Amino acid sequence: MEIIAYTFKWLELILRWGHVLFAILWVGNSFLFNYLDNKLNKNISSEDIDGEGYLMHSGYYYKLTRLKKLESTKYLDNLIIFKWQSYLTFITGILLLAIIYYYNAGILMVDKKVLLLTPINAVFISIMYLVLSWFVYDRICKSNIIKNNKLFIAIMMLLLFIISFSLTKIFGPKFAFLSVGLIVGSNMFGNVFTVIIPNQMNIISSSSRTEKFDMSLSLAAKQRSIHNNYATFFVLFTMLSGHYSFLVYHKYNWLILCVIALISGLARHYFNLRGKNIHRLNILIFSILSFILLAFLLFIFKT
Repeated sequence: MEIIAYTFKWLELILRWGHVLFAILWVGNSFLFNYLDNKLNKNISSEDIDGEGYLMHSGYYYKLTRLKKLESTKYLDNLIIFKWQSYLTFITGILLLAIIYYYNAGILMVDKKVLLLTPINAVFISIMYLVLSWFVYDRICKSNIIKNNKLFIAIMMLLLFIISFSLTKIFGPKFAFLSVGLIVGSNMFGNVFTVIIPNQMNIISSSSRTEKFDMSLSLAAKQRSIHNNYATFFVLFTMLSGHYSFLVYHKYNWLILCVIALISGLARHYFNLRGKNIHRLNILIFSILSFILLAFLLFIFKT
């Protein structure tokens, strides 16, 4: 039994290490490509070129060109597709969830002061939240609601309130916080696995046959990529929530979580606008002041 416990420790170490590493790569790619898309010069009158830009890294200049169509099918053999960073982040995360939390559900998930659950029921509820949250989010994205940004954001925030509140009334505070991050992170992976990559492969297939590809595929993939971009700050916050127990165990922990989501989304919005050379410093200042106000209120109204 001792060798099994020792093996699990090493397995957990490797998975944690890998999860953080792959997440860094995924987030880095997401930020870079969204930033480049915003920075490229779009004022180009060309049938083939959609945008151009110049970069410098490690003492070299790089010219970046965004194409409307591939110049030649010979480039398909050297085409780089960024997907494994997302896949491996999700796989290592799910494995960590299974061997740490699901395996020790009676200790790490169930809190008798919150709700008396059997470990099996706790695991079942957790899985159902992950599956149903993706199904609801995906259906909304495929509905006409997605055409109205304000309505879409309002519905997403309402769902976040419902999920955060309900999870804190089912699981222990620490796992409830983590579960919200798991749901958002899983939805981000779902965007890559079911929309972004399949749409890209469809476009590649059309290019290989020298056919004009469906631009709606590019728009849908880009839309999901932007969703992932805005969710990143918040997911990172929830993934690290185990280090700030003064928030996790607060009486209004679910509300704090939702406020953090709004603040982090605003901060991300500022940087995305800045990438388009739209300088709205007031957005960043407002998000920082909101964060300070939240900290002040939590100091005043302690649990």
